Amino acid sequence: MRTTSRRLVAALALTPLLSGCFVSGEAGSGTEGGSAGRLKVALAVPPVQALSPYSNDATVLSKLSVSEGLTALDKNGAAEPALAKSWKQENATTWTFTLRKATFQDGTEVTADSVVNALDHAAAAEPKPRVLSDVTLTARAEDAGTVTIRTKAADPVLPLRLASPALSILAPKAYGKGGAVSPVGTGTGPFEITKLTDKSEATLDRYDGYWGGKAKAPGIDVTWIADGTARANALRAGDVDMAEWIPTAQAKLLAENTRHVVPSVRTDSLVLNTRSGLFTDPALRAAAREAVDGSALVDSVFGGYADPAQGLFGPAVPWAADKRVAVTGRAKAATTAQVKSETRSRTLRLATYTNRAELPEAATVLQQQLEKAGFRVRQDVREYTQMEADLLAGKYDALVFSRVTLLDTGDAVAYLASDFASDGVYNIAGLKDAKVDQAIRAAAEEGDMAKRHQKIMAAEADVLRTDAVVPLVHEKVVQGIAPDVEGVLLDPRERSLIDVDTRLK
Repeated sequence: MRTTSRRLVAALALTPLLSGCFVSGEAGSGTEGGSAGRLKVALAVPPVQALSPYSNDATVLSKLSVSEGLTALDKNGAAEPALAKSWKQENATTWTFTLRKATFQDGTEVTADSVVNALDHAAAAEPKPRVLSDVTLTARAEDAGTVTIRTKAADPVLPLRLASPALSILAPKAYGKGGAVSPVGTGTGPFEITKLTDKSEATLDRYDGYWGGKAKAPGIDVTWIADGTARANALRAGDVDMAEWIPTAQAKLLAENTRHVVPSVRTDSLVLNTRSGLFTDPALRAAAREAVDGSALVDSVFGGYADPAQGLFGPAVPWAADKRVAVTGRAKAATTAQVKSETRSRTLRLATYTNRAELPEAATVLQQQLEKAGFRVRQDVREYTQMEADLLAGKYDALVFSRVTLLDTGDAVAYLASDFASDGVYNIAGLKDAKVDQAIRAAAEEGDMAKRHQKIMAAEADVLRTDAVVPLVHEKVVQGIAPDVEGVLLDPRERSLIDVDTRLK
């Protein structure tokens, strides 16, 4: 049972103060006509679904401390209290959560009924949020301050799961017809979205009713800048105080006191479409796997801000290396002559997206490697929001993909289930493999964390056996932060950025 009560620090935060010269002054008003002390932030990936928590936009809500779940994750990846001040497990499938006193940004109280309403909408969402791809849960209000959550099967990591940004608890008015969800003015965090301008800008003001205390910054002005060089230029010019995901080519052009390198659980991979096209053939997938060399990208593309991939999970996942399982049973790779023969008159459609500047560069290197192995390759490079639907529909043969492997729950099983299980909601590879499904289920059912980690690594080996994904590098993320900003959260899981303590000096 967890009973610790403390002011919430956003999920998985690492919170060193960033030193440097500063401009002093009192924090100004978050309303129109006053901008003193407001934080100006450039984010990389424009909203896909108007900041709906059921899309990839969910992490924006957590990065900017707009919304919260019942739980959060501490810096070690363990569940800690958020809107729930405590919880206990009644049996293998039943948990009880006791709520703290908190209000939504529209002034209404957070109650057990409002929590149930939020979780019911998440469970009914189409498509299903990735965090729920391997679990079915139901919630019931026991009284105004107590919620019971039951899962169809045992879920040993339910408190971790409930920390997902996709399971944020929003006010009842957030949920509209047709599954629409709006976080504008409906969260519980220290910052409230007051204006969202399409996919370009958002205005956030401090919410003074936040249960965890008054934020030190009066507000946040967000601009989405998909081009990485433009983000870096905006920081250098002083147009923004923070710019996320600085391209490695730009990182060394930043002043040293504005460049912050964060070990990341992000792995970049070549994902192969197993459901249609060239890579339904295991021998051709194996040929692609043998052709590509991720280590060639470390210096040439990432400027040293990456490590050669060892698997799906890299150095920022500390338990992975010692538990890695040897990959056996892979298909025999087609020779160059066989590749040319089998792919005659067919072109390998290689996709990637522009939101991370390194990926198009990596795609060009991989194209050369694949062509050397006998493939004919054509690239399709666009902004991610323009291609997500096509990726999920299997309209490409291969994708150069950057994935935060512990994003959805802080537990790797949810990532494996959403991306590689036969019914996975983010299964871009279209993989359907009974052994992979069985291995993921075995990991999901394991409650002992040491054994769970071992079974996760066994599932990793089964996924790699199929050659549906070829890991390339484990990234180190470069965040650009002006020297007069302190209290920024440097988070390996990329869920957190700004909280109540982040401010201009």
